[in-house]
Amino acid sequence: MIPLIDTHQHLIWRDRLGYGWTRDIPTLATGDFLPEDYDALTAELGIAGKIFMEAGVDDADYQTEARLVAGLVGRYGLLGQIAAIRPETDAGFDDWLAEAQGLHVVGFRRILHVVPDSLSQTDTFRGNLRKIGAAGFPFDLNLLARQLPLGVDLVRACPDQSYVLDHCGVPDIAGRGFDDWARGLTAIAALPQVVCKLSGIAAYCRPGTASVAVLRPYVAHVLAAFGPDRMIWGSDWPVVTLGMPLPDWIAATRSLIAELSEAEQFAIAQGTARRVYRLP
Repeated sequence: MIPLIDTHQHLIWRDRLGYGWTRDIPTLATGDFLPEDYDALTAELGIAGKIFMEAGVDDADYQTEARLVAGLVGRYGLLGQIAAIRPETDAGFDDWLAEAQGLHVVGFRRILHVVPDSLSQTDTFRGNLRKIGAAGFPFDLNLLARQLPLGVDLVRACPDQSYVLDHCGVPDIAGRGFDDWARGLTAIAALPQVVCKLSGIAAYCRPGTASVAVLRPYVAHVLAAFGPDRMIWGSDWPVVTLGMPLPDWIAATRSLIAELSEAEQFAIAQGTARRVYRLP
């Protein structure tokens, strides 16, 4: 069993930070999701380490979140964090980029499916994105399938840095939206700066239907488009539980990549993540 590095672990501290996006999701709307909870779910399942992924906290809290997580790095197998950032505004951007580099940050993210499509097309956004690249950090792209062309435009406009496409580009599995997603994924995979994160896709199935059989065509297309050396793994916990329990997603991942060579499985499990996020 090749150990996995989870590059997409969310944590929720509801008494310290605001998570407005969870209000309409019953399974996520209450309670905390803590490192101890994750470890209890994954004991003996081959998790070699984790990277915290910013959890979409309310705008007022994103810097507080990163400072909180920085104090946990080195514990619970936490290797670093991907911090939230706001490239769309110059006010405070340089100061936050500088501070965050002292908070065990290995990458940055701005969730783009919760803002107008035009936001990533502005000169301000792209200029600040280039600053992230110049500092040596990858940028996680969180886009809906229909927004993949926007991602292509953004990467072409800011080509001298690396990108991670979260959640396989968010295919609409429940709506059987394979063809449009597949075309968009193929287009963004043609850009060598982009790697793809095998994460989150169980949550896009109709409730109660997520399975290896349902997911296999989507993962097969990702493999064909990107190849194992440009894929990394993530859990998207606790959001993954909308599709299947975390242990089931880990088992499904191993089944979905079982026919690959050991070297290819290692690339997805941790090799590519170590390279892209510059992990020790």
